[in-house]
Amino acid sequence: MHRGRIETAARVSVIFLALVTLVTALHFSRTILSPIFLAVVIGIMFGPIADRIERFRIPASRSAAIVVLLFIILISIAIAVFAAPLSTWIDQLPRIWARLRFELASWQDNLETVTELQAQLRSVTGQKDGETVVVEDGSAVQDAAVLAPTIAGQIVLFLASFYFFVAARHTLRRTLLSLPMSRRTRWHIARVFREIERKVSGYLLAITLVNLGMGLSVAIALWALDVPSPLLWGMLAAVLNYVIFIGPAVTFVILLGVGLTSSATLLGALTPALIFLGINLFEAQIVTPMVIGRRVTLNPFIVFLAIVFWIWLWGPLGGFIAVPSLLILFAIYNQMFAEPAVFYAKNTS
Repeated sequence: MHRGRIETAARVSVIFLALVTLVTALHFSRTILSPIFLAVVIGIMFGPIADRIERFRIPASRSAAIVVLLFIILISIAIAVFAAPLSTWIDQLPRIWARLRFELASWQDNLETVTELQAQLRSVTGQKDGETVVVEDGSAVQDAAVLAPTIAGQIVLFLASFYFFVAARHTLRRTLLSLPMSRRTRWHIARVFREIERKVSGYLLAITLVNLGMGLSVAIALWALDVPSPLLWGMLAAVLNYVIFIGPAVTFVILLGVGLTSSATLLGALTPALIFLGINLFEAQIVTPMVIGRRVTLNPFIVFLAIVFWIWLWGPLGGFIAVPSLLILFAIYNQMFAEPAVFYAKNTS
């Protein structure tokens, strides 16, 4: 009895150490693995398009090149659509900053306590009132010089991984199915590929529809408030909502600046951002868990935990690939180890 407990504890310890090692490896290799994971997710999404192209007897290598080119064109169009209107608003940043300073000055009495607290902190730390913190010139330029090659390398790695995954997806499937294995195992592997493609594509379609609905709601609400360029802000809210948590926060700040420019009162300046916050909270807390949870048959709580974990591990990019990665993992588990998997929620629809 005592020996059995020792063996169980040893197995649990080994599993725990393996998980810690895996998470550590994913964290330190995020610069390389994150664009590859993203390429696989996008490749699964565009796989059906490549299949339709190949029906015209076009080789997989050429269909993959067409898909990658189509993806680049879509991204370029999106950038072009946003560039011109956003540049107009960027020119108004000095006006937004001046209005913000004016509003802060009107609240100067309420900020006196903050000034007193800063003076107390300086006295505690031994810093004199006239002392300032000096930041070396060129630090931002140095950071940009360091980050630019990394970002460029990740983009190249993403596009290369995207192309080779789409081009070699059939070869990969045939290679795995040609390995010496039982007929039942081969059948399960074939089902894994089909289920992964179906569920990941279903999730991306669902989240796209949710984002479009939210963006349209934001645009209509801002139009009703006579906010300038409501369609632009609705589209921006829809696009940024793919980056969970971070995207909505950026949209809130942007709409706060838009409100400061388009309204003469403080309440009117805050209204666009607050309206967006209400719509986003309704979408995030009610619509998204219900739509995604039912469409991909996953427990919403598990979806939430996966999003939190991947954002903690890889940041905003992790938030985008969190649910697709979870779907891939559960598809493998469901087909290879459990019939049915206990982690899948019952489909009550």
